[in-house]
Amino acid sequence: MVGLKPSDVPPPLGVKMASAGAAACIADLVTFPLDTAKVRLQIQGEKTPVGGIRYRGVFGTISTMIRTEGPRSLYNGLIAGLQRQLCFASIRIGLYDNVKNFYTGGQDNANVLIRILAGCTTGAMAVSFAQPTDVVKVRFQAQTNLAGVARRYNGTMQAYKHIFQNEGMRGLWKGTLPNITRNALVNCTELVTYDLIKEAILKHNLLSDNLPCHFVSAFGAGFVTTVIASPVDVVKTRYMNSPPGQYKSAINCSWTMLTKEGPTAFYKGFVPSFLRLGSWNVVMFVSFEQIKRAMMVTKKKMEDSN
Repeated sequence: MVGLKPSDVPPPLGVKMASAGAAACIADLVTFPLDTAKVRLQIQGEKTPVGGIRYRGVFGTISTMIRTEGPRSLYNGLIAGLQRQLCFASIRIGLYDNVKNFYTGGQDNANVLIRILAGCTTGAMAVSFAQPTDVVKVRFQAQTNLAGVARRYNGTMQAYKHIFQNEGMRGLWKGTLPNITRNALVNCTELVTYDLIKEAILKHNLLSDNLPCHFVSAFGAGFVTTVIASPVDVVKTRYMNSPPGQYKSAINCSWTMLTKEGPTAFYKGFVPSFLRLGSWNVVMFVSFEQIKRAMMVTKKKMEDSN
């Protein structure tokens, strides 16, 4: 390992997990208003609008929320969102290379099926750990902060406690199946597409392994992921936000949407989904690559000094 550049040395698992968690938190801080707008658009139509407010388009939703609820409403659920990313992204992104190597027996050049399997595996593992944080985040983003309208929850820890007391452990893990399905799709599409685009760019010497390459790969991965995952994402959001008894299951939620609102309901909030996922991918992957490299440089300096 002596004489190798930090970028030539495979980063240890701890570095990858810490880098992924930190990068995902940075991405959430930057793109959270888009995510909140996406949630509001996705749940619109399932019941009578609070205060007669209807949202139109991502920027119309953001401006309406600022006008009626104040700018802080765009960051409803941020604490739960950061909690989610710390345990969620560190697993689904940080473990991806290790799981991929496990499936290939340590061989290089894993095929697409192996990459998809690795993405689905880490995505499902991450949901199993982080589901309660996702439930709280979605419910905070969905609740309105209008004068005269009772708030569903007043704080992050109070929300966890309230859900547990009123809905039990099942309430905290509500929507796990659609969320596992959604995140298996998102994770394998996002990571595999990023992997393949970046690999193709480097193979054909279109760009070097630096920020422009990471930007193009992340943007492409965001678009492909949004197209594939939007229907499951809408069902996941509505089901997790629903009060007890509104839907019997995620399948029942899907059927209700289809019969009452038609197939286009599954792509509600597509533009904010893409704006959010595209920008989130760019910020996250660029941050991830830079943080990972910085940690490796620091690690090497510490080893050299010893």
